[in-house]
Amino acid sequence: MTSYFCPCPRGMEAALAEELGEIAQDSATLKVHNQVPGGVHCSGDLYDAYRINLHSRIASRVLMRMGVCHYQNENDIYDLVLAQPWEEWFGVDHTIRVDVTAIKSPLKSIEFTTLKIKDAICDRFRDMYGKRPSVNTREPDMRIAGFLDQRQFIIYLDTSGEALFKRGWRNETGDAPLRENLAAGLLRVSGWKPGVPLFDPMCGSGTILCEAAQMVQGVPPGARRRFAFEKFHDFDPAPWQAMKAAIKPNPLPAEPTIFGSDISGDMVAMTRHNLRSAGILFEVPLKQIEAQQVQAPTAEPGIMLTNPPYGERIGVRGDSTLAEDDLAKSFYADFSSTLKQRFAGWTAYLFTADLGLPKMLRLKESRKTPFFNGALECRLFRFDMVAGFNRREEAKPKADATAAPAPAPKAE
Repeated sequence: MTSYFCPCPRGMEAALAEELGEIAQDSATLKVHNQVPGGVHCSGDLYDAYRINLHSRIASRVLMRMGVCHYQNENDIYDLVLAQPWEEWFGVDHTIRVDVTAIKSPLKSIEFTTLKIKDAICDRFRDMYGKRPSVNTREPDMRIAGFLDQRQFIIYLDTSGEALFKRGWRNETGDAPLRENLAAGLLRVSGWKPGVPLFDPMCGSGTILCEAAQMVQGVPPGARRRFAFEKFHDFDPAPWQAMKAAIKPNPLPAEPTIFGSDISGDMVAMTRHNLRSAGILFEVPLKQIEAQQVQAPTAEPGIMLTNPPYGERIGVRGDSTLAEDDLAKSFYADFSSTLKQRFAGWTAYLFTADLGLPKMLRLKESRKTPFFNGALECRLFRFDMVAGFNRREEAKPKADATAAPAPAPKAE
């Protein structure tokens, strides 16, 4: 069996391990192992790598371990990489790219280490064939990944190629698009399942809606793209085509269960375009409306999941005379009233880098889960909008503006 490592957005490790466990139900060989910060280790045969690439919504890549060693300097790393049978996987005419990630490595230069890895691969090909592969950092045929910690070095061959969050359907994005695998992970962490009403009132370019709609329709995330393993020397297209042919789409829903809106008409049009590009064949109702004005789209309570805008994005139609902080405070005060008044029984999940969001909403979160959007630390805040919430708010005694102020405390 071959060892694999599936990196993912930080904080999504448990969600990815759960997803890999579901994928493994269709394989006699795929085994899920330990979670580490930033990913999950697993093992299986080469067809399992195909399977994960096709079906995983949360993994960023599927990396195949080629070798591992303890190291003291760059020469130890060079020797390990030189000893790997790269020629069994790809040819001298393929272009390559090398990336290195390090955590607490004592080596002084990651750039120099990256160069030594590239030299070792090229030297092996030159020794065998008198030629060396070319480097292409933009669109390489093969990506090689190195990982260093304090004592150990691991070298991987990337079976995915382009990162897995690039599903092959996105042509247009908004100002700050959420990556597809992060959106898919948020859907899983929220507990949303196909059939449960889902509403994104600040949908931007529609990433959350596209991921959810593909799940409803039964479209695997890798169904519309190519992978690096298709360029491997021993790639057998027959089992790969059989794996894709075995996909059975779900029946299309008779009534809409996924809904979106945005303040920007351009974003609504972009979302509609992206849904079509993602192969969605059923209606996803979309509206151009401010988030503070939205109504619950179904009588049945469901899940609201959104990545709120910030700063100038909040003020697309706001008062340009207000400072950015005042815009945000005003926006969230109004949005909070909308949640209390119109979304009784719903569970609202807001994903944001603004850790003070609950205070601006004047709501107490029932849960907050830390995640990273790239290097940006974020939280997924959960708010349970229980029935009668707004009536209780209104019933609270208000401060009497005519009452005499309380006496100031005496100085000690």
